[in-house]
Amino acid sequence: MFDSATTALLRAVLDEVCENVSRTETGARTHVASKILEAATKGDTSPDHLKQIGRHALSQAPTMWR
Repeated sequence: MFDSATTALLRAVLDEVCENVSRTETGARTHVASKILEAATKGDTSPDHLKQIGRHALSQAPTMWR
């Protein structure tokens, strides 16, 4: 699907966006990851834009506290 450099970029963006999200918050992390992957699949691999997409997704992500 993606080359190793793009995969590393996507992982780094996800880790940065979710740095304050517990690893047990799988719903939120999965939501963010899916939006980042969706953008990358459409050809958007700009780190800054992927972070923006990830942050927006995080603000919309389901949590157990809502």
